[in-house]
Amino acid sequence: MLNSNREKSRRRFLGALGASAAWSGLPAGSAAQSRSPEPLPSDDRKLKITSVKAYPVAIGGSFRGATAKFSSDFDPARWRYRGPFAQLVGAIIVEIGTDQGIIGYGMGGGGAAAVAVVERYLSHLLVGANPLNVELLWDQMYSSSSYCGRRGIVVMALSGVDLALWDIAGKHAGRPVYQLIGGTTKDKVPAYYTGFEVEKAKAMGFTAFKIPVREGVVEGRDGMKRMAAQLAEVRKTIGPDAQLLIECGSLWDVPYTLEMDKRLAELRPEFFEEPLLPDDIEGYETLCREVRNTRIASGEHEYTRFGFHELIRHKAVHVLQPDITWSGGLTELRRIAALAAAHSLPVLLHRGGSSYGLNLILATPNCRVAESFGILENTNEIMTAMMPRFENGYYYPSPKPGFGVDLNEALIRKHLRE
Repeated sequence: MLNSNREKSRRRFLGALGASAAWSGLPAGSAAQSRSPEPLPSDDRKLKITSVKAYPVAIGGSFRGATAKFSSDFDPARWRYRGPFAQLVGAIIVEIGTDQGIIGYGMGGGGAAAVAVVERYLSHLLVGANPLNVELLWDQMYSSSSYCGRRGIVVMALSGVDLALWDIAGKHAGRPVYQLIGGTTKDKVPAYYTGFEVEKAKAMGFTAFKIPVREGVVEGRDGMKRMAAQLAEVRKTIGPDAQLLIECGSLWDVPYTLEMDKRLAELRPEFFEEPLLPDDIEGYETLCREVRNTRIASGEHEYTRFGFHELIRHKAVHVLQPDITWSGGLTELRRIAALAAAHSLPVLLHRGGSSYGLNLILATPNCRVAESFGILENTNEIMTAMMPRFENGYYYPSPKPGFGVDLNEALIRKHLRE
């Protein structure tokens, strides 16, 4: 009996030692390894990834080919050229299959280059693994690829994989993803419209409007005048109480932005989105300190919590705008949202009106608004399959398990982008 009690005490001590090593960040030694893991339920233990595929899909954007034509070396269009891998032009769908027949679908970015990352690199870490270990797999994929892709296409590819894994988790549990990550904090989500069909958007119930501008430093003060006139017309159309947001496309610099802050003061813009190139953190820091009539939004083209931590640490952002399909998937955006909440910053997901973004918004208190996705755009079946219900200016949660997207391989292949 005495020996038995000693053995129980020894095991408790070794278990505590193993936990202490994990909390300290030190590698666990033999003590931690001596603990037997809790057995998984039989269904979970059997669930394995059997296939990983990715497809470049056509859901929007205007890219028409690999060869661009410019009028000269100084053509302003050269500063705006985004090629085949950016934004919706570069959308990919990741499809992950399991031995129980559960299939998960996730949207990522990066086009054909990201497809290669998924199928020829990340798949080696996925096939044979338990898809329910989402956090574990994210950390392994990010750690493995960090020497070649801490930002950009690799993280865009990883985002699609992560979303497909969460889709599997929701379908396996028979519950929407937003219920898996804490449940709803709101019963519907107000949307803001991005685009130029302002009158139609207003009739659909939108009360906030984001206008992408096309004038920048290259166009000089003449461009400023044209832009101010355009935005003044928008303000007349939407009325004095609606919110006006301005998407700048990284075409401005610090002096240009500060002058536009003064010129547009009477229009009361809510924010300037990405006036500078994403890596100009010092410039963003200056803007956040010196603008007087609006706020600075950024993050659509930032990646992982590490990039957003730098923006916050330098006080270089007022509104964070990660994209769940580019910035690291649901796993990483939960961390980004928590980081933002700790600094009392709002998170407005880029394209938050997709079913992927909406599930995070529903469960996250400091995410309150969804950007339009598929509203008044040239939608096709595949974009429609990723849209939640929209009525009179609001998106609504879906009761379907997973992300609630109505995707399948036949539909995806029908909309492949060559």
